[in-house]
Amino acid sequence: METKDRVLHGLFYFCTMKKKSGFEKFMSKEKSGAAKKEQFRQEKKKLTKERKEYFEKKRAEGRSEVVAGEKVGKKPLITRPVEEKMPLNKFIAHSGVCSRRDAVDIIKNGKVKVNGTIVTEPGFKISPNDTVNFNGKKLFPVKDLVYILINKPKDYITTTEDEKGRKTVLDLIKNATKEKVYPVGRLDRNTSGVLLLTNDGELTQKLTHPSNEVKKLYAVTLDKPLTKAHFDAILKGVPLEDGIANVDVLAFTDNADKTQVGIEIHSGRNRIVRRIFEHYGYDVKNLDRVIFAGLTKKNVERGKWRFLSEKEVRDLKYFKKGK
Repeated sequence: METKDRVLHGLFYFCTMKKKSGFEKFMSKEKSGAAKKEQFRQEKKKLTKERKEYFEKKRAEGRSEVVAGEKVGKKPLITRPVEEKMPLNKFIAHSGVCSRRDAVDIIKNGKVKVNGTIVTEPGFKISPNDTVNFNGKKLFPVKDLVYILINKPKDYITTTEDEKGRKTVLDLIKNATKEKVYPVGRLDRNTSGVLLLTNDGELTQKLTHPSNEVKKLYAVTLDKPLTKAHFDAILKGVPLEDGIANVDVLAFTDNADKTQVGIEIHSGRNRIVRRIFEHYGYDVKNLDRVIFAGLTKKNVERGKWRFLSEKEVRDLKYFKKGK
């Protein structure tokens, strides 16, 4: 099945609870059973080959990853040897402080010391014998990687702490792990749905970097029916103050209710979905992210969480541009 079809089916399941929606007209013509089986077999064969080559390369380089925890809900523990030398921003990310991108700002702002001296160059090479301090605390590279999926409810802040004392997503995973994890990207306080937390700075960088065009799928409830003119205009690109906002897929999830819309984007800009509809005079009453980077909230109740399975972790590491 084509990628767009899988996306639409995903939104169809999670947003309409298997009721008939308006998504059928966006589906391409189904292939025959034999053709679909052959396509699936070929894709599986290709993926198996790619994975085998990947791990053979890692073993040859002496940086193989040991993965355990095959069952969903059981902590997938990935143990990685610390590299002999690595860039300072990568070292900080591997220490569980923040993502590599955020680490760049921390370093440039002079908040990091190496062997007692402030270093402002993110690419500064760190060796195992160096002492790195941030906020007066010595940092150690994280050995055990943790991946947690949350079905975020409203009224929780997507950050590790809040100076105003508001609830954060970390309050939802108390006692889940001793490792310090942080959110991959952000969801607004009033936006619910799929959110990934991890201490894997390298993966966080991959999933949040604009060049990788990671797909996100949202279920939107508007304050009034979306007109055809605005529907077509949104698909052509919405002119916002920080540039054109492009939409990958737009569809009504209920033909009888034009306030119910499904939208797929790959942009990570702040409040992008809300701003798209606000540009045409709509108020977003409810916004729920149902898919992020291929991860769904299936079988995870609102406000609950689970560890990713081994397969999910591997799929994320093999994530390809625009998936």
